[in-house]
Amino acid sequence: MPLIALVDCNNFYASCERVFQPTLRGKAVVVLSNNDGCVIARSQEAKDMGIAMGAPWHLNQRDYKARGVYVRSSNYALYGDMSARVMEVLKQFTPQLEIYSIDESFLNLDGISAAHTDYARNIKSTVQQWTGIGVSIGIGPSKTLAKVANRYAKRHHATGGVYALTDPQAQETILSELALEDIWGIAHNLARRLRAVGLNSPLDLRNSETSFIRDRFGVVVERIARELRGESCLHLDDVTHDKKSIMVSRSFGHLIEHYQDLREAVVSYTSRAAEKMRRQHLAAHHISVFIETNRFIKSDQQYRAHYGIDLPVATSDTHLLAHRAIDALKIIWRKNYRYKKAGVMLLGLEPIEQVNDGLFDRADNAGALKRMKAMDCINQRFGHNTLMLAGAGMQPKWSLRRAFLSPSFTTHWDDLLKVD
Repeated sequence: MPLIALVDCNNFYASCERVFQPTLRGKAVVVLSNNDGCVIARSQEAKDMGIAMGAPWHLNQRDYKARGVYVRSSNYALYGDMSARVMEVLKQFTPQLEIYSIDESFLNLDGISAAHTDYARNIKSTVQQWTGIGVSIGIGPSKTLAKVANRYAKRHHATGGVYALTDPQAQETILSELALEDIWGIAHNLARRLRAVGLNSPLDLRNSETSFIRDRFGVVVERIARELRGESCLHLDDVTHDKKSIMVSRSFGHLIEHYQDLREAVVSYTSRAAEKMRRQHLAAHHISVFIETNRFIKSDQQYRAHYGIDLPVATSDTHLLAHRAIDALKIIWRKNYRYKKAGVMLLGLEPIEQVNDGLFDRADNAGALKRMKAMDCINQRFGHNTLMLAGAGMQPKWSLRRAFLSPSFTTHWDDLLKVD
């Protein structure tokens, strides 16, 4: 029987913070969203305290401090790098890996001669030893059952964080105990519709007639039902599909009133979007810029606008994209408003090697491509924004508010740990 494993990093953001800060181990840790807005990640200790996801920091900061909760601002450079390290370790254990999210991956275990549970425990211990990140592993004959197994492994300490859901009787027992919303792909509205026709549990869905499910709910729900039976309908995909668009947007650390500050933010976001685009070897035919005030401040004048510019020839050159973004900003900028957020979106993406010259315009030349490659390599090696456009500002006033930011232990030379 072909088997699929789902490897899920435990409390990933909080775990990343702990790898280089041992004093946080065993402590309640929460990670805040952009601008230190609300809780987006919690250690198990914080969960046990009853701290909820999405809890606003400004309403709970006194309580968290009184209870000894450690607070960290989101450090995406650290989390992204640690994720890449975990995925590199996982590639040693499978001929096919699908990276599902920053902290989850599906592994194809076909052809593995060792006992699958023992093999998974080896994966778990190796990831822990090589990266410092703890993981839970669920194994099943389909992606959906691997998800169910992973959930079981996380919630039952006796499993040691590894569980193989391959026994039919065990599958029936576990599926009868879960709610429909616990199944991958079933949200509240779909669960309500399923219950309306007498399907009250994942086991009921699994045992239902295929033709009935297809006629009433369509092929997507039919696939879920078949996956619950152990039929692998959602195959591993080790090819990263090109995106249709790339957006970078942020809320500012404080409200912005001056054009120059907003211009610097737009240039910075354009640079970031272009860098993401080049990682996929793509170029953009269109760039769009938007700005908006804070709609929650009722006493302020409200304004939001966006403007897009078509490019005669697709480009991946940050300089050209930044100039067009500034042109768009000039059109939508209005005085006497206090802006809370801005964003840049790149659209009409196509592979760089397929870009053709226009009648009067040329595609990025070899010099431009080499310049962008050198810029990306320097920033990847020495840290984000080591080399950047002057238009992004040297000491921006619009930066995110991150009062509890940890050092970038793995991506910035100045933040490397020093051993005496």
